[in-house]
Amino acid sequence: MAAPEYSTRVIGAPNTFDYRVYIEDKANGTLLSPFHDIPLWANEQKTILNMIVEVPRWTNAKMEISKKEALNPILQDTKKGKLRFVRNCFPHHGYIWNYGAFPQTWEDPAATHPETKAKGDNDPLDVCEIGEAVGYTGQIKQVKVLGIMALLDEGETDWKVLVIDVNDPLAPKLNDIEDVERHLPGLIRATNEWFRIYKIPDGKPENQFAFSGEAKNKRYATEIIHECNEAWKKLIAGQGDHTTHEVNIENTTNKNSPGAVDAKEVDRKVGPDSRKPAAPIDPSIQKWFYISGSASA
Repeated sequence: MAAPEYSTRVIGAPNTFDYRVYIEDKANGTLLSPFHDIPLWANEQKTILNMIVEVPRWTNAKMEISKKEALNPILQDTKKGKLRFVRNCFPHHGYIWNYGAFPQTWEDPAATHPETKAKGDNDPLDVCEIGEAVGYTGQIKQVKVLGIMALLDEGETDWKVLVIDVNDPLAPKLNDIEDVERHLPGLIRATNEWFRIYKIPDGKPENQFAFSGEAKNKRYATEIIHECNEAWKKLIAGQGDHTTHEVNIENTTNKNSPGAVDAKEVDRKVGPDSRKPAAPIDPSIQKWFYISGSASA
């Protein structure tokens, strides 16, 4: 049986408040939630996973799956009435990997992890894809897991899973976290630095890590993925407190879920693709910040 293929339905212009990227089944045009409808596992042996690209490498707009809106489109995050962009902290430009999330995972904000001593951040599990091809917002990549870091973001556990696209030329050589350092020396260190300093230009303190910033191996990462998938299963079944946590569980494929909705009705509400050229952004977004104390400064 052929793997499902996906396409994007885009509403509006990038760099605007109205911009939305929806995911649809390429075969029939049915809208899907990237949070709830895309399968986590891309193969039955559970060695290859689906990843949703939110932010393509080298870009600055902080795109993310919306937890609150119906069918969870990808949109640009806002803060204090302004669109959010990450700053360029020398020598990095924008995001340094294809950044996104695993579908059908949830970091439960009611559950405290026994090793990080912090609760989940109420989001799908974050993913950093380190292959050479630059992705696009809404792309569904098939990836394999290499390792994981535990960022402690404002008192919450914010896991970052390191993966590589299975079609990348280096993929056959990368099978666990030690292979990343062997074939891509400096990448793990750069990833740690990026997450540690990226909020400093906006007046925030350095981010902290559990495990002293160590990247855990594939086995550890896989355990976290399973835990977050189990938490999602409870959420989509209505067992998690999605109302309190403001998580929209509407979906078009989980028929036994209390959030199941009619795909045709949702389609009418969203409307056809109406993508527009990107709106201009403030030139200051391209400024380079030299952070005192960073490993590369």
